[in-house]
This record gives sequence, structure tokens and C-alpha cells, in this order.
Amino acid sequence: MAIIQWIIIIVGGAIGIISTIGITFGIFATIIYKIFRKITVGGSLYD
Repeated sequence: MAIIQWIIIIVGGAIGIISTIGITFGIFATIIYKIFRKITVGGSLYD
């Protein structure tokens, strides 16, 4: 029983870490894309 609980804890922790990294990467990618678009096309940073 304890082994199953440890597996669930490890899998849940891994999913949490992966999703946090994905969200963080997505935020930075969006900011970089908006700045790049502002420089190249002259679009708004707020669209």
C-alpha cells in the first residue's frame, strides 16, 4: 500500500512541476512574441 501511495505522490509532483514549467515558459514566450511583433510590425503590446 505504501508503494502505491509513493508512486501517486511522485507522479502528482512531476505533473505539477511540468505544468508549472509549461505555464512559465508560455508567459515568457508570449511576452517575447509581443515585443518582437511590436518591433517588426508596429503592433500594440495589448492586443
